[in-house]
Amino acid sequence: MKKIISIAGVLLILAVMLIGGAFYVVNVDQQVVVTYLGKPVKNIKEPGLYVKIPFLQKATYFSKKILDYDADPRIVITEDKKNLLLDNYCKWYIAEPLKFFQSVRTSNGAMSRLDDIIYSEIRVELGNHTLTEVIAANRAEIMKNVTAASKKKAEEYGIEIVDIRIKRADLPPENEKAVFARMVSERERIAKRYRSEGQEEAKKLRAKADKEKRIILAEAYKKVQQVKGETDSKTIKIYADAYSANESFYAFNKKLEIYDKLSESNKYFLTTESDIFELFEKGVK
Repeated sequence: MKKIISIAGVLLILAVMLIGGAFYVVNVDQQVVVTYLGKPVKNIKEPGLYVKIPFLQKATYFSKKILDYDADPRIVITEDKKNLLLDNYCKWYIAEPLKFFQSVRTSNGAMSRLDDIIYSEIRVELGNHTLTEVIAANRAEIMKNVTAASKKKAEEYGIEIVDIRIKRADLPPENEKAVFARMVSERERIAKRYRSEGQEEAKKLRAKADKEKRIILAEAYKKVQQVKGETDSKTIKIYADAYSANESFYAFNKKLEIYDKLSESNKYFLTTESDIFELFEKGVK
């Protein structure tokens, strides 16, 4: 009887083990690769309860979450042969678990492969740009190109790269001061050139304004002289017409104008025969 109970207990334990090993759960943030005798046969991405053959099949779990890869700082050479100490990071996730399992198998293997891919693409891309462009101008465009090229290569391993960014780009301590001094000198040279070009442009504008001013003044003077000439001509004509109409009245009027302009403060020496005394001697007829 005791022997039967012992056998039944062993069978019960085996049954529990078989049942427990036959079922597995996939959560929302998980995906699974099922292997048969060590060989991958399928991948499961949907959450739920699944069945496998105990001892023959194995479920290997992988995360669906976006993961971080923080690379160690490395030296990269720019187009103008400057050493740059670059520190970058990458956002990635496992897109194809079966392909991922067959190629890199683990997250550590994936990060090692990402390190090779990203560093290679960064070296190529930064080799096409100067130090100034990398530090100050085109960093976003550079990393966009690096991300696109790295993403294509990472797909071969079931990895999807979301983004690659530069955390820090520094000069090695030994040549940092010298390079920045050259950069400052270059910036000053460019600023000086811009100022010179601005002064030259201002000189041209002033010369143009002065020329236009002279033209306007000349045209205005010409117009004034023209109007003055026309006025003088009309005045002469009026006097001529008046003289022709009544010579004696015209002469009388001119003499009155002369009397009006005489000043007590001035002395005049005239003969008594001068026409100016005619009105005093003869009076108005």
